[in-house]
Amino acid sequence: MFLILFTLLFVLPVMIMGFLFISAFVIIPFAFIFASWYMRVKERKKERREKEGLNVAFFHPYCNAGGGGERVLWVAIKAVLTRFPSSTIYVYTVETADSKTILDKAQNQFNVVVEPEKLHFVRLSTQKLIEAKTYSYFTLLMQSLGSMVLGMEALLKLNPDIFIDTTGFAFTYPIFRYLAQCPVICYVHYPTITAAMMRRVKHRIVAYNNSSIIARNPLFTWLKLIYYKIFGWLYGVVGRCADVVMVNGTWTEEHINDVWGVPYATHKVYPPCDVTELKKLRSLVKESDPIRILSVAQFRPEKDHPLMLQAMYELRNLLVKNEMLWNKIKLVLVGSCRNREDEELVQNLKDLARHLSLEESVQFVVNAPYARLLQLYQTSTAAIHAMWNEHFGIGIVECMAAGLVTIAHRSGGPLLDIIQSSPVRTGFLAAEPEEYARAILEVVALSTEDRRKMIEAARDSVDRFSSVEFEKSFIRVTEPLFVMT
Repeated sequence: MFLILFTLLFVLPVMIMGFLFISAFVIIPFAFIFASWYMRVKERKKERREKEGLNVAFFHPYCNAGGGGERVLWVAIKAVLTRFPSSTIYVYTVETADSKTILDKAQNQFNVVVEPEKLHFVRLSTQKLIEAKTYSYFTLLMQSLGSMVLGMEALLKLNPDIFIDTTGFAFTYPIFRYLAQCPVICYVHYPTITAAMMRRVKHRIVAYNNSSIIARNPLFTWLKLIYYKIFGWLYGVVGRCADVVMVNGTWTEEHINDVWGVPYATHKVYPPCDVTELKKLRSLVKESDPIRILSVAQFRPEKDHPLMLQAMYELRNLLVKNEMLWNKIKLVLVGSCRNREDEELVQNLKDLARHLSLEESVQFVVNAPYARLLQLYQTSTAAIHAMWNEHFGIGIVECMAAGLVTIAHRSGGPLLDIIQSSPVRTGFLAAEPEEYARAILEVVALSTEDRRKMIEAARDSVDRFSSVEFEKSFIRVTEPLFVMT
């Protein structure tokens, strides 16, 4: 009883007085200062915009990497400059290559031409903070926090009028929405965390993002699940800071709506694929040529190149009595390397090919120029893609447009958006190495007429993924923010 009276008469009044003191001398002055600073920055940005036009900043640290994400970046930049020619484009990047080299690669690899006069690169120096190799533990969280530091560096070097993230670093959004005071637009290729990732951990499945040490230990599995759930909640908080959310397909849309919960601000915009020119290609394969199976994917762990090698191993077992056909089949792995880790992955894949005695049946083509890629499209018979839950699959679409019968993983974008099994088949879906091997045999065994029908159906189906359609959709979704800013 005494403690209750003491709390009511003495402790509670002291707490109330303390709160009032803090409010009067700390919170209110701070709020006034912040409001004054906020209005001053807004006024200065408005004055500059009226004189010089919009400053549009794209956040894409690895803009010279050469993957599908980079194609989205360059086609989006081209679309903005076409629709709003008075704007100036800035790209936040950690790349050290000079501007001409970067733009030349965009042209050579993606066939996208961007005039250099209206484009500038803002060089960032805190690259290590967003690299997975920097962190041995809690990689997702630490990379995300590192991206906030990179975002602050970007903001200090340039405060834009519109911020567009084309990489998926969602933890930068609060910085630009609240500190830079500019609209935030994002294009999400792949959610940083999904319910599917949590299920893999829960069921203790070994994967590139779930080591065998964790998968074997129930306690570690439980702790990682708790960590994933906390991170998922934070990911949702920062994701909701975006004014406009674009996703690259149905699979990503479902997961982003589940985690971010902003369906009215989320728009499905298929990524730009070079289908118009690729559909003009004609096969140069001769009957005496090898049967080339082409893979077009960056050399990254999640692309699961080892599954393709395992499929070739299973194919050899299926063709043990037809050695002549086996010797004719060649797997060509085409992809770009971003850094030393990717280069090490390529070497590991070469070692695996030797271990499986496939070195004579597998060819690696690293950082191929666009002209070389076109040549490979015309001299290949089929295409293969092995990533589980591929968010979309630009490489798959382009192989279909180029006239290759395509085999992809039965999950993610290939299953939900790209490859159709009815009313007309446009490709094949598989999951396990044996299934891939049988699909390859089925492709090889197709009659000329059946192959022609499948290729025509596939080419007709990819028009919705063209660069022209992407530019239209990108501008339609973002134009209101450009006009209002």
